[in-house]
Amino acid sequence: MSNDYRKLVRSGTNRTLCGVCGGIGEYLNVDPTIVRLIWILCSVASCGTGLLAYIVAAIVIPEDDGIVG
Repeated sequence: MSNDYRKLVRSGTNRTLCGVCGGIGEYLNVDPTIVRLIWILCSVASCGTGLLAYIVAAIVIPEDDGIVG
């Protein structure tokens, strides 16, 4: 039986601040730079609400423990 279960975690290897955008990029199989650019655009457009969302995500999303499988 294969385990196709994926878990959203903060990236331990592809991080700039807390690894939130890197983790989302790895989860969605897209370049994390694209996720970062979209996050910046949304933050500017929403007058900084994206910063609050990033902080909440950094607290809520668990960090990658490095265990594969």
